[in-house]
Amino acid sequence: MPQGLKELTEQALRLPPDERVVLAESLLLTIDEKDDLLVDESIMAELERRLQDFRDGKVTGIPADEAFRRIRETLKSRS
Repeated sequence: MPQGLKELTEQALRLPPDERVVLAESLLLTIDEKDDLLVDESIMAELERRLQDFRDGKVTGIPADEAFRRIRETLKSRS
């Protein structure tokens, strides 16, 4: 019997961060662009440009744990 969405989400959140990233990417790849109403053309163009800049070495990435730490700090300072 399939698990409910809530249960699957709880299990996914218990995964290590790197495994959550792989899971999220896998899920996103199953969504056709034409079906994705959350991402309009301008956002998609910006995401593609940023990805190309990363691939071309114009920008460097940071580890996910550092990115999440920065996000948490920003959100804390807004509270």
